[in-house]
Amino acid sequence: MPAIPQLPLIQRRILRWYRHSARDFPWRRTRDPYRILVSEVMLQQTQVNRVVGFYRAFMKRFTTLKSLAVASPGSVLEAWQGLGYNMRALRLHALAVQVHKTLKGRFPKKVEDLEQLPGIGPYTARAVACFSFGVPVAVLDTNVRRVLHRLFPRAAGSGNLWNLAERVLSRRSSNDWNQALMELGSTICTAAAPSCPDCPVGRRCPSYGRAARVAVRAGSPERLYRGFPRRIHRGRVVGLLGAAGPRTYKTVPSIGRAILPSFTRGDETWLREVLLGLERDSLIRIKKDGQRWSASLVR
Repeated sequence: MPAIPQLPLIQRRILRWYRHSARDFPWRRTRDPYRILVSEVMLQQTQVNRVVGFYRAFMKRFTTLKSLAVASPGSVLEAWQGLGYNMRALRLHALAVQVHKTLKGRFPKKVEDLEQLPGIGPYTARAVACFSFGVPVAVLDTNVRRVLHRLFPRAAGSGNLWNLAERVLSRRSSNDWNQALMELGSTICTAAAPSCPDCPVGRRCPSYGRAARVAVRAGSPERLYRGFPRRIHRGRVVGLLGAAGPRTYKTVPSIGRAILPSFTRGDETWLREVLLGLERDSLIRIKKDGQRWSASLVR
């Protein structure tokens, strides 16, 4: 099978971008397989910004796998209320019961063994194996599929995407690499409004510019601001505040100038709406001193 041109350079650029720009989610600060599993189940069919608050509340109530395993299905569903797709909660509870009773609370480390647990498919098994135990395996979700199709169109069109994902995997940094591809697909290489100028690969991507034109022709239900959907601006705000350090507050004008090249006072009302949405999702804290607002990332 022919080598993929410039793969080492592409890997370095994406990994460097991720380490400087990754959003700070609570499940990215742990290697506990139970906590990783809960986050992965919640993230199925639910946007990440909605999951953060539910995840924190759920983990506060069921702090360990054992506490979930001995709980009643009714109490689990109660804690899951509002997240939707309740069968996910029941399958998660059944898995916790099985691991607690038959495996003495210990998750298997091999992908094939994880796949034998109730409710775990190929993606979730690989996510838990990689993010918890450091197993160098590819993780392939919707965002990663899109990135691979755009970044390696020839290879993606000629075979199994799982094979391609394994070929381009950075085995020394498999955790960060998988997270980076998901982050890239979620914040920049999006389906509706890809932001090619902000991509760490830039013009080395064969789909540079063309992906955005295709998305525009397909039509997007999202309202754009300065050419980008709100989730892009939200991601930029979170990335900026995450890089600022713990308990560091930035003012609205300083945030605006960092995320919009031509920010003016006329953009402040819009930006405050973006910040309020992030606060509702428990991602940031806002301080208000009259007309002076500042924000910091929740950690």
